[in-house]
Amino acid sequence: MEVKKKLLDIVREKIRFKHYSMSTEKTYVHWIKCYILFHNKRHPIEMGKVEIEQYLTSLATKSKVSPTTQNQAFSAILFLYREVLGVDMSEWNIQALRAQERKHIPVVLTKEEVLGVLASINKDYSLLVHLMYGCGLRMNEALSLRIKDIDFGFDKIYIWDSKSLKDRTVPLPLKLKQQLLSQVEVVTQIHTQDLKEGYGTVYIPYALEKKYPSSKSQTKWQFLFPMNKISRDPRTGKERRHHVHPKTLGRNIKVASQKANLNKRVTSHIFRHSYATHLLQAGIDLRSIQELLGHKSVETTMIYTHVVSEMNKAKVISPLDF
Repeated sequence: MEVKKKLLDIVREKIRFKHYSMSTEKTYVHWIKCYILFHNKRHPIEMGKVEIEQYLTSLATKSKVSPTTQNQAFSAILFLYREVLGVDMSEWNIQALRAQERKHIPVVLTKEEVLGVLASINKDYSLLVHLMYGCGLRMNEALSLRIKDIDFGFDKIYIWDSKSLKDRTVPLPLKLKQQLLSQVEVVTQIHTQDLKEGYGTVYIPYALEKKYPSSKSQTKWQFLFPMNKISRDPRTGKERRHHVHPKTLGRNIKVASQKANLNKRVTSHIFRHSYATHLLQAGIDLRSIQELLGHKSVETTMIYTHVVSEMNKAKVISPLDF
């Protein structure tokens, strides 16, 4: 007798079929589960526009979540209805009370502060963090880099399937070229040893693995910044070498900022903000910065003009100093 699958298991299968990240899977499953529990475990197919609006409004008014969190929950529910249940929501016109959105100007580091953190970072993560700042990469973009993505001939780096779903290239920082060549040699040696010990495969998106079945064992597909040990893939159960864990990198960045005596809240994303701001200060036009960052809209990139504007305000002399 065929066992009927649970709804959340079907959601997970659909997410994996669409090659969404593990973090997206966890987030979507969490919010869908919360939505169902909010309505006393009613099946979503029995609910619709009214129930969705009630839940999203409750998040804003009772749970006091941020606009980003509320939108995250809404995206999960949209995925549930459109992709899993096959419900056409085009005429629903969801009108939930929205959490009040605040416009935040990103915190950036001066060039001197960046250099201070880079000088203090653990040597095992130094090249990785240098690359994040030198190329304006998101943490996941940097961690997901593979050997094949570094073009030493044309001095550029390929960023595939980034957050904006728009592939792009960024200039390879020439100061890092020799270190990157050395890193490739290190990864090649690690991979050779892994193969000898019966490992040596790496995660490949399902469609590519199906098309190129041998790619998972090839050196060029190995992560540029691998973990120092073999781990078990939570989805497949296979033991292989993945890239450096985001939490490990984040923790080392925090420690480095403390060693550099910075009072600013330093996260992995602050290097991307600093990269864009420093380019703007150097006279690089906004459209070029937009393409380098992979933003869909130039309006997203324009936030850095406000950052520079705020910096210029700091040059205004107080009347007390006249």
